[in-house]
Amino acid sequence: MKNVKEFSLRAFLSRAKRDRRAYRLYLTRLEKNKPRGVESRLAAWEKAVWKEIDCLTCANCCKTMTPTYTPRDLKRISKHFGMTVSAFQKKWLKKERGGDKDWVNKSTPCQFLNKLDNKCSIYAIRPADCSGFPHLRKKFVDFAHIHHQNVESCPATHALVTKMKAAIPS
Repeated sequence: MKNVKEFSLRAFLSRAKRDRRAYRLYLTRLEKNKPRGVESRLAAWEKAVWKEIDCLTCANCCKTMTPTYTPRDLKRISKHFGMTVSAFQKKWLKKERGGDKDWVNKSTPCQFLNKLDNKCSIYAIRPADCSGFPHLRKKFVDFAHIHHQNVESCPATHALVTKMKAAIPS
């Protein structure tokens, strides 16, 4: 059973804003000079994070961010709704401006988020981007830039970087 503390999104966002600069500088230093053993320690840190964090008490990712939809996601989810990919895109998605021009949600919070209990109404078939979020277990050198983005919006990412800072001073 989790040892999850009472969670306040407001308190987390305040703490994340306070830590933003220091955590980003820390991650930048780690990216430039990767310490030995960081990859082998990620699994233990991630396990500890999930003992503290329950995503259903937060759902800030679903409230403030949008996943990118792969062609495979589009086929699977549109089929679930009995729609064509084109109809699904037209109803709920838009092309991202600039960059890769990925398919993303038209708006936030996510249209599939149940606001009463923070559960995803398409959890079993959710986009790959959602199922991998917040990408804590991924290879650090490949995902440090993602942690830069998520450290101030995701309590799990913030907790992971907090653990890293305690174990690996910069």
